[in-house]
Amino acid sequence: MIDVMTADKQMAFVGVRGTIRCDEPMSNHTSWKVGGPARYFFEPADRKDLSAFLKGLDPEVPVLWLGLGSNLLVRDGGFDGAVIAAHRGLRELRDLGEGRFVVEAGVSCARFSRFSAKLGWSGGEFLAGVPGTMGGALAMNAGAFGSETWSLVEEVELVNRAGTFENRPAGCFAVSYRQVDIPPGHWFTAGVFRLKQGTGGEDASVRSLLEKRSHTQPVRQSSAGSVFRNPPNDHAARLIESSGLKGLRIGGAQVSMQHANFIVNDRQACAKDIESLIEKVQATVADHTGVHLEPEVRFVGEHH
Repeated sequence: MIDVMTADKQMAFVGVRGTIRCDEPMSNHTSWKVGGPARYFFEPADRKDLSAFLKGLDPEVPVLWLGLGSNLLVRDGGFDGAVIAAHRGLRELRDLGEGRFVVEAGVSCARFSRFSAKLGWSGGEFLAGVPGTMGGALAMNAGAFGSETWSLVEEVELVNRAGTFENRPAGCFAVSYRQVDIPPGHWFTAGVFRLKQGTGGEDASVRSLLEKRSHTQPVRQSSAGSVFRNPPNDHAARLIESSGLKGLRIGGAQVSMQHANFIVNDRQACAKDIESLIEKVQATVADHTGVHLEPEVRFVGEHH
């Protein structure tokens, strides 16, 4: 049993073997390198450990599921809840044969892409360009280079607040561009993905896509991936650039000079800098083009 003492009370997690930390700076766990403290930060040892933690967690405590911390802005006041970091304990990647793979939520998209390509299966190459985990890719129908995650999904596993797992076929979910309707209080823990028989060039295709990404995106700077969804029949980056916003800076945050739909932490930005820059980009693009850009990034936590 792990006892965790917080400012308000002590909580006992029976049967938990993973790591639980209190007041953990989220700046250590987000790709933007910003974010205040989380009340609890939990790294499960495995699926059973995750279930034990959820069973012991006060049902009133909010939960934030975390992969590699991309596509996420945690505000400077932190997150007054429990962050579950899946990428250390939920890492199973298994070949079922005939192009079917079991992939747990903590597996990086790039790892699954490389793994399946080396085995000669096609369709998952685009995931090399998604800077997160497969749990996050399932939750938001992540995509890159014109392809989307849910085109590959056959079945998913979810866990609920009570720590109970269940499997559901892909057809149970309403899926659209960068959006999946997930039942409240549920999170994806794994998926079964079906790929197509390749033609022999899949591994080279993954390498080519990674090279393209390195040339077109600021991969060596701290960012969260694409900030805005592409509007119908257009591209957010084109609208931002045509509005004269490339290089615009607020504090330590800057609209990338390499790709206008990326905001980089260039000079020790805080979350407020980034959020203010997002709002400035939205307002300016709306004034110049009449288009309201919808953030792809998720905002969580409290302002200072």
